Amino acid sequence: MIDNLKILYHQGKQYIPDVTTAKVPGIFRGRPIITLKKVDEDKLVEVCPLQAITKNPIAIDLGKCNFCGECTMQFPEKISFTKDYKIATNERDRLIIKEGDENPVEVNPANVRDEIHNLFGKSLKLRQISAGGDNSCEWELNASNNVQFDMSRFGIEFVASPRHADGIAITGPISENMAEAIQICYDAVPEPKIIVLVGTDAISGGIFADSFAIDRSFLNKYLIDLYIPGNPAHPLTIINGLLDLTRK
Repeated sequence: MIDNLKILYHQGKQYIPDVTTAKVPGIFRGRPIITLKKVDEDKLVEVCPLQAITKNPIAIDLGKCNFCGECTMQFPEKISFTKDYKIATNERDRLIIKEGDENPVEVNPANVRDEIHNLFGKSLKLRQISAGGDNSCEWELNASNNVQFDMSRFGIEFVASPRHADGIAITGPISENMAEAIQICYDAVPEPKIIVLVGTDAISGGIFADSFAIDRSFLNKYLIDLYIPGNPAHPLTIINGLLDLTRK
């Protein structure tokens, strides 16, 4: 007992007491801010290989952005990234940040289905599907339930069988070989159920958006309940997004 108290004294708490107010250290890039300063818009647009930046007005689509920071390195007076990790939303258009826009990215409670609050507010089980992902978002989903973030304290967990799940969390651009598997998994989840897209690849296809090897037709059939951007998505973005969806 004494040894355990010594460890706690020297190391402090090994978990984040409040994941809604935690500060992110290091070089984390969250919600961007785009100033009204005039720059060469054509050159700025060309900086992004994923076509996440558009002009008239300048805007960044967080569903396409891989958060590499190249735009802010070349145009620091125009674009900067904050450490705001609360960038998950249930509306695709809210992921588009325009110049001069300082509004937070958040879930619109008016568009959250009633059954999500009523049934999943205190318990949410998800079946994660890696649909051609690079394992980065998969690692962060796993990290969201480690001792530091401890997502399971909110009743949010991942399960092995879709028949035990309340929805699916998709990572990766959805390769052609995984398209049918996603449909089979989704059909096995009992109603009502939700769909969560985690990471740039899942939301827009990322660098694979124009590849002949992906098949994203599944996403055209159903309502997407939550978009969690990032490349990869941060555990705090994942947890706060799911909490906002189920409890806001």
